[in-house]
Amino acid sequence: MIVIVDLVLMLIDLTFSILNAIVQTFLRPRLKCIDGELCLITGAGGALGRLFAMEFAKEGAHLVLWDCNAAANEQTAKVARELGAKVYTYTVDLSRRQSIYETAERVRVEVGDVTILVNNAGVVAGRRLLECPDELLERTLLVNCHALFWMTKAFLPQMKAKNHGHIVTIASALGLFSTACVEDYCASKFGAVGFHESLTHELQAECLDGIKTTLVCPYIVDTGMFAGCEIRKELRSLIPPLDPLYTVQQSMNAILAEQQMICIPRLMYIPFLARALLPWEANVATYRFMGGDKCMLPFIKNVELKDANGHVKSS
Repeated sequence: MIVIVDLVLMLIDLTFSILNAIVQTFLRPRLKCIDGELCLITGAGGALGRLFAMEFAKEGAHLVLWDCNAAANEQTAKVARELGAKVYTYTVDLSRRQSIYETAERVRVEVGDVTILVNNAGVVAGRRLLECPDELLERTLLVNCHALFWMTKAFLPQMKAKNHGHIVTIASALGLFSTACVEDYCASKFGAVGFHESLTHELQAECLDGIKTTLVCPYIVDTGMFAGCEIRKELRSLIPPLDPLYTVQQSMNAILAEQQMICIPRLMYIPFLARALLPWEANVATYRFMGGDKCMLPFIKNVELKDANGHVKSS
């Protein structure tokens, strides 16, 4: 009898969730106020990180900016301060767990408890698997995936103590479906998606409804990180690289609406569903038609021509 009651309740919740999602698609959701919240952004010196800093500054949040490039990080801080935000900068190597923990402790002592964590930093090796140095492969996994564990372990306890916070993971469409020749990046982003979803389930199981999570999965963003990547030319106008500002603004809308997941553009939901529902051969045929199976080859060639010394491109 209990199972039947639970089944009925589950079906009611399922129906309500679907209807609510449909309504939210057409109606602008109410956005929460984050004025005075302490927001930490990783990879703040990069294109997306800087835009996120600007958007959070406009909303009145205080900023803690992390990046391995001190000069770029300070430039972001300068822009954010011009918008009236309180800004604190830290130089951090996210590939080093101890660097994360030590800097997190400094933030707690010098600034306070972080209430919004935006895991934005990302790198890619830009090499074919068999030609890529092991240290570059490891760095991609460390920065894009492992750092999420260390960042969460560093800042989640304070959020749990107050049942208040928001964890944002900037993943990628390549964390939902894959393509050739970027095994390191796909593996790291699949890991990021899996980590984020499992963490969300854990928080909900513990009834910590005051801690929100948002997973962002954009298509290729025109930051230069994947310069040269291109699908079939007849389809490029249908799915062009995303404008960075548009990507961040769409992400911010999802964060402020406490939306749990967003794919940018919405068209990215189609290959995500196709990967789960269609046979492997059908997905391969689709990829080949779109040029997705070889879209990374020009990007890799650009990296090889531009920097033969193993420079890692980051977002």
